[in-house]
Amino acid sequence: MLRWMKKSNQNDSDAYTSTIDGMKKVYKKFVRPLEELYRYQEFYSPLLTDSDFDAPPTVMLLGQYSTGKTTFIKYLLETDYPGLRIGPEPTTDKFVAIMHGEQDQIIPGNALVVDQRHPYKVLTRFGNNFLQRFEAAVIKNPVLQGLNLLDTPGVLAGAKQTVNRGYDFTGVVKWFADRVDMIVMLFDAHKLDISDEFSQTILACKGNDTKIRIVLNKADKVTNQQLMRVYGALMWSLGKVLATPEVARVYIGSFWDQPYQNDDNRKLFEMEEEDLFRDIQTVPRGSIVRKLNDLVKRCRIAKTHAYIMAHI
Repeated sequence: MLRWMKKSNQNDSDAYTSTIDGMKKVYKKFVRPLEELYRYQEFYSPLLTDSDFDAPPTVMLLGQYSTGKTTFIKYLLETDYPGLRIGPEPTTDKFVAIMHGEQDQIIPGNALVVDQRHPYKVLTRFGNNFLQRFEAAVIKNPVLQGLNLLDTPGVLAGAKQTVNRGYDFTGVVKWFADRVDMIVMLFDAHKLDISDEFSQTILACKGNDTKIRIVLNKADKVTNQQLMRVYGALMWSLGKVLATPEVARVYIGSFWDQPYQNDDNRKLFEMEEEDLFRDIQTVPRGSIVRKLNDLVKRCRIAKTHAYIMAHI
């Protein structure tokens, strides 16, 4: 068991399974027949499958290039995953879903979207260019037994982000943001400027503000005085993009397996790391509530849609 993980509660696991089974029965017996009768899927979203309910909760990492997203995942798993590349240049050019499996392998996006065990079928609408930039990395790791991680390409600047991608990057981020259970946004203590492209990416997460966690990474490379100024500058920049009445929770630290360059704030970094990892550990339990809320919302929309169609 990894050092930051606490022993899972069997009762929580049983409650999760029974709740998911109950939601599937309610949907198949009452909701889906109504959706099929009034062609709900042609107006709103596709019909749900078992994989939409059974999919493990997911944590998505967002950030500009070289802010430490992939390194953060490696630090969390305490091991490499298939296809991992780390460097100062933009190395991650794909959306990578990291999930648990008995055998280490990479599953290409085109195969992933037709696999009924995964809820990615709808992603075909973003085109073949995106599917070539989407894959799953399967690895046997205790962290991933009840949780998936989603690594994303670093947000670039200018035409490299808006044109050269070859697919609707912001649209893909929005699709994932609506479905994941936590969004971790990483910022480099030396690169706090939020580009216009990254601002658009953050705005794509609008409506999912409660899922967002801010991480000020590589904080060990600045002094105490500099860290205070960096933190203030980050909050000022976020205030112009995140139009929320509450102050965003910011975790400060250096999330990698190397010794701290500035040891003065070790106690602070260790406490912040513990808080963040504890927050991540609560994701599976919160996932049940999210899926239940999404189902209730879908039922209301389906009911309203049925009344409108019946009247017409």
